Amino acid sequence: MLLVLVLGVMVAIPIVEIVLRKIFHTGISGASVILRHLVLITGMLGGVVAARKGRLLSLSTLPDFLPGRWSTIARGVSGVFAVSISALLCLGSIIYIQYSREAGKIIAYGIPVWIVQLVLPIGFAAIALSLLRRSAISRRGKGVVFLGVAVFVMIGIFPPLSPADLLFPALLVLLISAVLGAPIFTLLGGAALILFWADDSPIASIAIDHYRMVVNPTLPAIPLFTLAGYFLAEGGASRRLIRVFQSLVGQVRGGPAILTALVCAFFTSFTGASGVTILALGGLLLPVLVSAKYSRRNAIGLLTGAGSLGVLFPPALPLILYAIVASTAGSPVTIKNIFLGGLIPGLLLVLMTGWWGWSIAKKQIGSRFNAREAFQAIREAKWELLLPVVALVSLFGGFATPVEAAAVTAFYAFIVETFIYRDLKLFKDVPRVMSECGLIIGGVLLIIGVAMGFTNYLVDAQIPDLAVEWATSTIKSPWVFLLLLNLFLLVVGCLMDIFSAIIVVVPLIVPLGNAFGIDPVHLGIIFMANLQLGYLTPPVGMNLFLASYRFGEPMPTVIRAAIPMFLVLLLGVLLITYLPVLTTFLPNLFSP
Repeated sequence: MLLVLVLGVMVAIPIVEIVLRKIFHTGISGASVILRHLVLITGMLGGVVAARKGRLLSLSTLPDFLPGRWSTIARGVSGVFAVSISALLCLGSIIYIQYSREAGKIIAYGIPVWIVQLVLPIGFAAIALSLLRRSAISRRGKGVVFLGVAVFVMIGIFPPLSPADLLFPALLVLLISAVLGAPIFTLLGGAALILFWADDSPIASIAIDHYRMVVNPTLPAIPLFTLAGYFLAEGGASRRLIRVFQSLVGQVRGGPAILTALVCAFFTSFTGASGVTILALGGLLLPVLVSAKYSRRNAIGLLTGAGSLGVLFPPALPLILYAIVASTAGSPVTIKNIFLGGLIPGLLLVLMTGWWGWSIAKKQIGSRFNAREAFQAIREAKWELLLPVVALVSLFGGFATPVEAAAVTAFYAFIVETFIYRDLKLFKDVPRVMSECGLIIGGVLLIIGVAMGFTNYLVDAQIPDLAVEWATSTIKSPWVFLLLLNLFLLVVGCLMDIFSAIIVVVPLIVPLGNAFGIDPVHLGIIFMANLQLGYLTPPVGMNLFLASYRFGEPMPTVIRAAIPMFLVLLLGVLLITYLPVLTTFLPNLFSP
């Protein structure tokens, strides 16, 4: 309920700001700073809830496929490292707060910054306890895990050898824990801890970087747009939108495939996660495709590939995060330009998906277009069809900042699903939807925060400078550089989730793009398109696992089904890469 309350206040503050600014030409004192710190609170609260429910994102699901005893051992071993890293992050946060308390900074209304920052050590401690509880079933097993945690924490505080000599063994152990299912945030946070530890740097640096990243002025747009998407996903929007697109394009050859591409792109653009789209829409769209005489294999492949189509459309969360991280890395990319830059490439991928669906569809054309049915479907779904208009007009209309536009969109989605369609009950469903959204956001913000510490270590170690020096001396052609970048990003997208990839990889490739004269917005869309394709890249693309779970098919079957869509989207990514006008046309057209 506290998480729901904080999210509700995050929606209310920007809307009140807009009203006060328009009517009274004033605002809430310190509103921006308060909102940014509410993101910090939301992130840690959501992270605690995610840890308690076993919903923290992991790169590996190996323990789920191991037989009983081996699965127990894998969970226990990964639990030792995950709890140890969480405990050390808690310790680093305590040290940071001591420094912050001495600085005596104020948020607003006399509230010291360090009071709000207490959520960091409290949150990491609660996460450590939740991970400990879930690492074993029996008390004996939990005791063994606790003993292992005590040993590793003591080694971290009182190392038996020089930390520099223990660097590679520690990183190897961390890698093993990731393979055995440790959460992503412990992998990235652990890497940062080990590197700072081996370099004899204070571990409080990670807490500092976590705090600075999460209270970024633009970051509140991420949880707010996500909340709008969750209101849609949990309401009846999917059924109404499917009816709309079915009535418009369902009668033509390949119409159901076009319907799938459009609906999936719509949902992913607001939820920011292709997994949500596959899980929410897969059960609805698979029967539609099968009834249209698509084979089950082709239908699963289409849904698996279409799940990530909306990543390039505003207001997709990865686009916002990319703009934030790239700007801190010295790239002149704004949220407005990255939104505009993704529109044409996003439409290209949707069209190519529809083309593939058309090419494999049966020759015969179904029933004729029914104008009355289309009108009734659009009339029923008109409030949800207006959601992108609300988001884009408030964003580009000049009367709202990106954060305020996100709040308006979330509030609009809440009103539509709760009071107009009444699909969500105010006291029964809305808190559940908001807490689920907060859980997802908490997991993402944990990754973003600790990954920033790892990224800053790479920057301090001059890794981007060394990469630029090597690339410019070895690669002479920008076209060759872009090809190698595509190959590299496909591997990254296959092995890392999109949020940690943005935090870790973007500061490395931005200087390279600058060195080869690549337009900053074009570089960003290339990055996002490749990461979108990475969801589909065998053998461990995230969408493959989710589709296997959602449709009850073994992984080899899903991989074979997804290969045609992978090749189609790969062609689209190459077109986006080597035809920069697709990306730069709209930003240049609307530039001042």
